[in-house]
Amino acid sequence: MISIDDFAKVNMTVGKIVSVEKMPDADKLLILKVDFAEEAPRQVVSGIALHFPAPEVLVNRKFIFVTNLEPRTIRGFESQAMILAANNPEAFSLLEVGDAIPAGTKLK
Repeated sequence: MISIDDFAKVNMTVGKIVSVEKMPDADKLLILKVDFAEEAPRQVVSGIALHFPAPEVLVNRKFIFVTNLEPRTIRGFESQAMILAANNPEAFSLLEVGDAIPAGTKLK
């Protein structure tokens, strides 16, 4: 269990994927460029490639990301946020946001 104060430290933000590419020599990893309405898009490395055989379907869609994690280097690529997903043995889903909510919107 964590306190509400600990939970409040997590910044969850709507991000719009502006580009996606498969990571070289990695079956499970994608490199996303994500617009959070900041000066420049952030790079996010995510292990979701097996769920998206045609990853370009993610471009121009908006999802929820944790944006205040310390950057992490994965196979030489820095990841600057984490996309949120729900899954079980039968299903996988990214937490998608409708068009009316702009990139950069914080969850409250």
